[in-house]
Amino acid sequence: MSPARRRRPTIVAVGRGPAIAAVAGGLLALLSVACGDPPAPPAPVGSPPARSAAVALPAPQPVADGPCRYLSAAAVQDANGERVSAVRVSETGPDRPHPACFFLTANGAVQLRTWIVVATPEVARATVDAAAPVATSDLAELPGGWSGGSQPTADGAVFAVSRQGTAVVITTNQRQTISARQVAGQVIVALGL
Repeated sequence: MSPARRRRPTIVAVGRGPAIAAVAGGLLALLSVACGDPPAPPAPVGSPPARSAAVALPAPQPVADGPCRYLSAAAVQDANGERVSAVRVSETGPDRPHPACFFLTANGAVQLRTWIVVATPEVARATVDAAAPVATSDLAELPGGWSGGSQPTADGAVFAVSRQGTAVVITTNQRQTISARQVAGQVIVALGL
C-alpha cells in the first residue's frame, strides 16, 4: 500500500469484549480532549460585561445661519487667509453642547469647520481617530494635555485633538494644518476647555 493511502489502525477487542472496547474508547476520548482546544474559563462572578469598542460620533451638518458664538469670522479669515462670506452652525445636543461652525467661501463651499464633542474619553478619542487616524496622521499636541493627529486630506487638512472626554476637530480647505492648529487653540481658549 502506498504511503499516501494509509489507513487508520483498527482496534479489535478479542477475548475481553466490552471491557477492552470501553477502555480503548475512553482513551480515545481522553486523547481527543487533550489534543483539542481547552475550554474557555468561566467569567468571574460579579464581573462587568465586556465593553464594546467606542464609536466615533457622526460629523455634524449645518442647519442654520450663524454666527459662531465662540469663533469670529475675522479670526477665521486671519488664520485661513480667505474671506468668509457666511457662517452656518449645526444643532446642539447632549454630546454637542457647542454647535459646529461652518465658515463658507464666496462660492458657498466650506473653508473651515469647527467641531467640539463632549462625551466619554473613549468616544472623544474615537472621534479624533476617525478624523485623523493614528495610522496615517502626524502627532498633534496642544498645551494642557491635548493630543491627537493632523494631516492633509483630499479636501484640505484636519487637526483633531482630545483631552479627557472632549474632542476638538478642525477641518480646513487649506493643505497645511497650521491654520487648523491655530483655530483649535483659539477655540479651546474661547470655550475654556
